[in-house]
Order: sequence, then C-alpha cells, then structure tokens
Amino acid sequence: MGKKNKQAKGTGSTPATVQLERAGVEFHLYEYEHSNDHMDDGYGVEAATKLGFDEHQVFKTLMADTGTERVVGVVPVSGHMDLKALAAAVGAKKATMADPKVAMRESGYVVGGISPLGQKTRHKTVLDESALQFDEILVSGGKRGLSVGVHPNDLLKVLDGIAAPIGTW
Repeated sequence: MGKKNKQAKGTGSTPATVQLERAGVEFHLYEYEHSNDHMDDGYGVEAATKLGFDEHQVFKTLMADTGTERVVGVVPVSGHMDLKALAAAVGAKKATMADPKVAMRESGYVVGGISPLGQKTRHKTVLDESALQFDEILVSGGKRGLSVGVHPNDLLKVLDGIAAPIGTW
C-alpha cells in the first residue's frame, strides 16, 4: 500500500503540487513504488491498485486535439474518454487523441505522470462528472508513482475547468 502525506505549504515537489499550494487548496500526496509490471493495465490502474483506491475514484489525464486547440480530459482509470463528448463539452466538432510527444511537450510531464495541474501550456480542462460524487479524487501528481488527492470542486476551481459526462465504461 502507498503512503499518504498531507502536503505542507511551501513543500511542493512538482509543478502540480506548487499550483495547488499557490491556490491555497487542501490536498494529500499519495506515493507508491512505480513498476513496469502493471503496464498492461495502465498507469492509473497501477496507482489505484497500489494505493488501495477504487478505480472509479482515481483519474487519468488525457490530451486531445480538436483541430484548433488541445484540450485536457480527466476521466476515471476504470474507463475511457469519449472523444465526441469531450469535443461537445468544449464547443468543438470533433476531437482526436493528441500525439503523446505533443502531450508531453505541452504538459511538461512524461506519459504516465501527466497531471492536469501545473502544465507548461494552459489548456481547457474537462473533468468527467462522475468525479463529483467523491469528496476526494486522485490525479497524477506530476510523476509516475505520485498521486494527488483533491476535492473535485477544488480541482475544477484551480484549473478553471468544467465537469461534463466524458467518460465511458
């Protein structure tokens, strides 16, 4: 099982935690030993398993391209992102998954550690509305083996994001 730390002010170790600290948002850090043994299931499923959280409460960050801009979708690791629903949520006609190299360059993070927080380039962000049923959801803390627990409304506020039904199971 991973370890849970309440993050103290001023000790942010990634751009994601720094953004939360600056916003004055309460959050928790969850660390676990990342291993390539779980890669068939995905990074998010590994986090849920090792930290002992339900896969519906742990969210992955995905970047899509609408043709005019890139947008970030945050969906439970238990499912997939509905690109058509994501496009509709941001007023676009369509969306396709962004190239992983573009996602890494624009987010400043590596695949498997991409956080919706603290990205190099600010993007419109859409959180799957299923997150709103939880008092705390986990998203990547900005590196593999680090998750951030935050209230979904606080996440939306910090990111100036919206909630919409963009996940599929």
